[in-house]
Amino acid sequence: MANDNCLDDVHVRMLRVTEDLRVIQRELNCAAMQAPSDPELMEALTQLPEIESLELLRSALDQMRHFLWFYVQVMTTDNEVQEAGLTTTKARNATPSSFIEKYKSMTDAALLRHFTEGKNRKPN
Repeated sequence: MANDNCLDDVHVRMLRVTEDLRVIQRELNCAAMQAPSDPELMEALTQLPEIESLELLRSALDQMRHFLWFYVQVMTTDNEVQEAGLTTTKARNATPSSFIEKYKSMTDAALLRHFTEGKNRKPN
């Protein structure tokens, strides 16, 4: 029950962040289109705090993109392995997983943990 609430909160947050990113993109697009004809706006957009904010956002989005790619790979691979494992397990009369399968799951979990804990890590 607690996991469902946590996942619901994450889902709502993802929807909110996605909408926020769309708004940011629209506003930056408008600013980029107006800047060539407005020297004051162009100067404001090229100031250090503005550039640092853009670099920080870009870095965070790159890191999230890498993480999401990895996360989807792990989740879809695990689901495929579990589905295949169910038929294999039935065929083998519930034989425990091999060492390699257990090791792969542990390394995937360790990588997932590494990516979630590396908040300010630069993407590869």
